[in-house]
Amino acid sequence: MLPPQNSNNKHNMYIRLLLAALLFLVQSVTFSQGKVSLKIIQTSDIHGAFFPFDYINNRAVDYGLSQVSSYVNAERSKNPQGVVLLDNGDLLQGQPTVYYANFIDTSTTHIAAQILNYMGYDAATPGNHDIEAGPNVYNKLVEQFNFPWLSANTIHTKTGKPYFKPYHIIKRKGVRIAVLGLTTPGIPNWLSPSLWPNMEFADMIETAQMWMDTIRLKENPHLIIGLFHAGHNAGYEGQNPNQSKNENASMLVAQRVPGFDAILIGHDHDRVCFKVANVTGDSVLIIDPGSQGRLVSDIQIEIELSASGKVLSKALKGSLVDVTSMIPDPQYVAKFIDFSANVAAFVDRRIGSFSESVSTRDAYFGPSAFMNLIHTVQLNLSDAHISFAAPLMFDATIEKGPVFVRDVFKLYSYENLLYVVNLYGHEIKSYLEFSANLWFESPAQIAFNALKLRKSPDGKLSYNSNGRAILASSYYNFDSAAGINYIIDLAKPIGERVTILNMENGEPFHMDKMYRVALNSYRGNGGGGHLVDGVGLSRNDVRNRLISASPMDMRYYLIKWIERNGRIIPTVPNNWMIEPSEQLQVILQNDWLLLFGNQ
Repeated sequence: MLPPQNSNNKHNMYIRLLLAALLFLVQSVTFSQGKVSLKIIQTSDIHGAFFPFDYINNRAVDYGLSQVSSYVNAERSKNPQGVVLLDNGDLLQGQPTVYYANFIDTSTTHIAAQILNYMGYDAATPGNHDIEAGPNVYNKLVEQFNFPWLSANTIHTKTGKPYFKPYHIIKRKGVRIAVLGLTTPGIPNWLSPSLWPNMEFADMIETAQMWMDTIRLKENPHLIIGLFHAGHNAGYEGQNPNQSKNENASMLVAQRVPGFDAILIGHDHDRVCFKVANVTGDSVLIIDPGSQGRLVSDIQIEIELSASGKVLSKALKGSLVDVTSMIPDPQYVAKFIDFSANVAAFVDRRIGSFSESVSTRDAYFGPSAFMNLIHTVQLNLSDAHISFAAPLMFDATIEKGPVFVRDVFKLYSYENLLYVVNLYGHEIKSYLEFSANLWFESPAQIAFNALKLRKSPDGKLSYNSNGRAILASSYYNFDSAAGINYIIDLAKPIGERVTILNMENGEPFHMDKMYRVALNSYRGNGGGGHLVDGVGLSRNDVRNRLISASPMDMRYYLIKWIERNGRIIPTVPNNWMIEPSEQLQVILQNDWLLLFGNQ
């Protein structure tokens, strides 16, 4: 039998009932934790610009990671624990800083690892030029980075699993951020297979769809970020956006794969910041800071979570921040001063002399001394009959007088290997026809411009920020030849403009004869389309035509060749010409002014 309830017992009962009701309300109503402010900072395509100095042109500069470090420090001071720092690849090519770390000083911790660890990067994605450094370099960096290198579509052929980590979860202020990495699948079209052993590169869209499901189910993140070393223009240089393994599929992923809040891109060196709608109508931020650390991508994020971790609201605002006005981080510069001194000593080494100045500018308007140097070295290094080569820097000059290691980075800006391939005579002609079509205007247009220049839809010339006309195709695809005598007649129909007269040694040239041809590994793997689209070889045919590949890169051999010869007398070859020569002189002179002004 229960004791009789007095007033105090009744009061206590009411209190207990009230507390139970309040507990029920707490459990059934979602309370906000409040808004959280985060920031993502992205760098991309740094290309060895680690210090405020251009070691190729021997001058101070106002861009690079030393300035980026100052900006990151300032943002972290304003938002402690709220900044995420990401890099989007192509660190390991461009400046002598990375060439020195990749191939000269290989016993110490790589300078890229030292710097990015010092700056506190949270994740990164390898680019094609990082793979170009070779497995000894990128495998070493995987171990030395204090953060993961992410690339879900770079597949290890022996395991069938990603070669690098596919994605990474970053936690900031209670917010879980999933970062998925992808690398452009165009690498097999440009790089020697010796640089990517046991790798294959899957389609970006298919890979993103697969990993999106995994990330959502397994990780339940609040934000999903794509970190893609691939551009936004899927139609770049005539590519088919619907074809598998598109080189620049970043925006296609944004549109076709729901779930991404932002996709950070690189590779194309474009500066873009805009939003697109995906197939479900959600908005996706696309952002690319260009190259060399002049700008950074800055994404301000406001996100509100419930007590149970559910996203109540989120907003992303992207901007491109110019960091060139910032003072280089003094502590950063001091920390790496010894390495920068070693690089300076490396590039300051004299290797020979030139009796005359040479410039890439001449290479667009006919035979040039600059290109003749490349052809001469390629033919001397190989047992090839013919050499193909193009300028690898748009506007570079090596002055007459002493030549230093730094100058060879102007002469040859990429770590390409030297290939020798077999081509029939008629294929050599098709190759040159393809190059000429990229390079020169059609017969109907040569009265206005001899060079093929970029035009707007209404037919007007396009200009860059310096007021200079822009070439319609990439200058590094304008291949000329040595070893043969030939004419490019711009008055003839496209596809019939190249006439090969004979070999330079006077022997006949035969369309049905097989010749050994020297060219760089980018071209020898199908880069630019000359062998595939121009000659009509399949990818397998291209691989089967390879006779030999050099063990070292072309820059190494150029340095050795200049050292061995000492004093170089650059000469303009006379093995090819553009016709009709007299009528074209005024037009070509005008094209020069459009590209380079009066300088």
